[in-house]
Order: sequence, then structure tokens, then C-alpha cells
Amino acid sequence: MHFRDRVEAGQLLAKQLSWLGDESDVIVLGVPRGGVVVANEIAKALHAPLDVYITRKLGAPYNPELAIGALASDGSAFLDQDALRHLGVSDQYVHSEIARQRKEIARRMTSYRGTRPEPDLHDKTVVLVDDGVATGATVLASLRAIRQQRPKQLILAVPVGAADSIAALEKEADRVVCLYSPEVFWAVGSFYADFDQTSDEEVVQMLAQRP
Repeated sequence: MHFRDRVEAGQLLAKQLSWLGDESDVIVLGVPRGGVVVANEIAKALHAPLDVYITRKLGAPYNPELAIGALASDGSAFLDQDALRHLGVSDQYVHSEIARQRKEIARRMTSYRGTRPEPDLHDKTVVLVDDGVATGATVLASLRAIRQQRPKQLILAVPVGAADSIAALEKEADRVVCLYSPEVFWAVGSFYADFDQTSDEEVVQMLAQRP
């Protein structure tokens, strides 16, 4: 299964989430940047508010695309202990990478929200959306951090995800909606015809258009 772009993926996901249309307490959170494009389509279809949930991958030494964990915007970190042991990553590196990503989270919070406060997720039906899941580290950190705010229901919605990662995330969310979860998974972008990078400006524009 392949998607034309993130907009189409979001529209297809929205159909699977149409049962939420009668809920009055839904809030849709996109994982920046690409996940916000997908989330925007869902929020439009559900007539729900759109916001962002910023979580940053902690990259491995010499290979920043390889996740050794993730840092959520509330400061909580998830560390993949197996990956840390296998790669022999030092505590010093982990601390410096957390500090670096904390600065990036702060930058994005200011860029995307300005002075607008973070949404209150307590007793809400929260739909967390990304454009795809590979290792699942960032989404896992997001789900665990959001869970601390005691939402009424926590739903993960993604167009595509590695089968083993989706299975693991089903233990963290109340419900996972994933359109395609292949056993063989290379990269999220390989399931899209158009996977151009989303800019900060596009994220800000989408947030401004939603209530």
C-alpha cells in the first residue's frame, strides 16, 4: 500500500476515525513536522482542534537517523537500553544529546505556538498522529508523556508502521489505527509517492487555520 502524499494519508485515516465525529472532547495532536499534515486532515474531518505534540528522537552517535530513544516536550525521556548496550553509547553522549534535543523542542514550541499555551489533555479524547512509524521510539515517548495528563482516551493514528513497532505501541495506546503495517519495513518515505519535507512555516499556517 502506498500513499500519494500526507494529505491523502490523512484523508484515508480520517475515514477510519469517523466514529469520533460525534465526540465533543476530541483533540488531534500532530507530531511535527510531517505528522501535522496528516493530523490536519483528520482534524478538519472531525471538526476538532489541531495542535502539536513535540517529541524529538535521540540519535545514535555517527548515525543521527538511528534512534536510541526519544525526548518528550514535558522533559521525560525514553531510552532504548538494548540499543545503548549494542552501540556502546556513553552516558556523556546521552546527556549531551538530550540537552541538544531539549533546545530544539524549546525552539519549535516557540515557533509553532508563540504565546499560545499547551492544550489541556485531561479527560479529553486525544488522537496522536504521525506520518509513519519505524522504530516507534518518538511515538512511544509521546504516548507515555500524554498518558501522564490522564486523557479519557488515547488513540494513535498512523498511515503506515512497521508491524513489530505497531504491536508494541498497541500496549501503550487505548487504540491504534494503522492503515498498513508490513512485516518488511525500510523507511516511512518509501510508502509515499511525495514525501517532501514539511517546513516550520507550513506547520504554523495549519495550526493558525484550525480552532
